[in-house]
Amino acid sequence: GRMSLVVAAALLALATGPSSCPASLETRAVPPPPNRPAPDPPAPDPRGDDYRHRIYPTVFGWPRLDHWCVWVEPVGGDGAAARWDQAWLSAVEGALATWQAVLPITRVSSPDRAQVRLYRRRPPLRNGRASHGRAELELQLVRRHPAAGSPLGPPQLEPLVSVSISPAQRVEAMEATALHELGHAFGLWGHSDQPNDAMAAVPGPRPIRQLSPRDRATLIWLQRQPGLLLSPAAPSGGLPEPAGPRGTPTAE
Repeated sequence: GRMSLVVAAALLALATGPSSCPASLETRAVPPPPNRPAPDPPAPDPRGDDYRHRIYPTVFGWPRLDHWCVWVEPVGGDGAAARWDQAWLSAVEGALATWQAVLPITRVSSPDRAQVRLYRRRPPLRNGRASHGRAELELQLVRRHPAAGSPLGPPQLEPLVSVSISPAQRVEAMEATALHELGHAFGLWGHSDQPNDAMAAVPGPRPIRQLSPRDRATLIWLQRQPGLLLSPAAPSGGLPEPAGPRGTPTAE
């Protein structure tokens, strides 16, 4: 039931625990390899308690992490502008707090420490259509500063997600938009077919500002899957040279 999902999510967060968010030393974009098809989505849950069959992995596997580092664009301004800036920040922080209840997330002050970066901006038109939010995924090989006294480790394949949230909305709508786009950022690259889920493809008449039991169940399923993995032929020393066009999966 719903309580068991909440407990399972809490245990998931406790099991992984928070960790540091070291700055990156070097990064290199990883384009999709040629002639390597993306995996199919998983089979549906036989009980229908989640929408795992409607989310998609990358060609390197599931873009999920045990612990996420998130940077939020600072706001400023004076007078009336400051009020609108603070409204945007309040909405984004509300959505982030909702996800922090079910995922280990650390807020960082520098974008080079983050896998998810939130920007106060309206996404540009896509195919002539406007939107209030958009998440864009890029896969990168990242080598980060080691902990004090530790050797420099090999580069790791990480998701890097840029999230744009338009400030031109009511606060409740901004929070719902941020909640949805952060769901993509944290690995739910797809949409639910039910309007009461935060990740609904077509939302209902009221803004969804809380995760549904199906949202939580899908996230719990995702967090049990293996993460990103390079092919065995990929080098483990220096970062490889990029080859071929770079694709950028996006979701709204």
